[in-house]
Amino acid sequence: MTATTGSVHEALTAATDALAAAGVETPRLDAEILLSEASGRSRAALVAEPEYPIDAQAARAFGAMVRRRIQREPVAYILGRKGFRRIELEVDPRVLIPRPETELLVELALELQPRSLLDVGTGSGAIALAVADELDGVDIVGIDTSLEALAVARANALRLGLGERVRFAVEAEGEYDVVVANLPYVSEEEWKTLAPEITRHEPRSALVPGPSGLEAIEELLGRISVGELSAGAIGLEVGAGQAMAVAEMVRRAGFERVEVRADLAGTGRVVVGR
Repeated sequence: MTATTGSVHEALTAATDALAAAGVETPRLDAEILLSEASGRSRAALVAEPEYPIDAQAARAFGAMVRRRIQREPVAYILGRKGFRRIELEVDPRVLIPRPETELLVELALELQPRSLLDVGTGSGAIALAVADELDGVDIVGIDTSLEALAVARANALRLGLGERVRFAVEAEGEYDVVVANLPYVSEEEWKTLAPEITRHEPRSALVPGPSGLEAIEELLGRISVGELSAGAIGLEVGAGQAMAVAEMVRRAGFERVEVRADLAGTGRVVVGR
């Protein structure tokens, strides 16, 4: 007989209380996700059968996950994966966790239907791999200054069966129909205000490029201005309040038509130049 250590209801109640006390924003949701992972049962099944017994092995795994979450480690790092559009990416503290707003850059690529695309600051490979998954016949390169991030991106490409579709490198030059970039854009001042999930666990170098937060974007546009890179169109993810300044930078880099696209919260999130 398999030993049990309480019910789903008891486990979720205790974990939710502990996570709430630690300042986690969505304690019940996180508890359900972690218990689902530990027990191998869907969240729907957990909710439908609150008196279902939790065996000792699942309880130990769940307890270890909850302790990590209490330290404000993101759920995605605890699980080791994050969904992004139609694909699931393996993630760990070497790379940022993909955010929903970054899907705007994928949507831009699908809209423009490029033959060649450069993903600058590829991280886990989220943008490059999502475009490869959804758009045939495009030559895709993803670059990142972090060798550790590139290792994660390449592993994701192989696992998803997209290793032949996307090339990853430290640097790139030449001409591309479209350049997309989710570069670091957090200022030094803003960094101090971010949640512990970010400041304690995500790679700071992938978030903060310098005092203003615009240094990495300026560098990329500078390369385009002097002809090191050529882009028929460019899409840049930006931080809240940065869109107008970046739009002007994009114009100065030679793009005649510039627009700002908002995320679901209505924040100007992507600057597009053509």
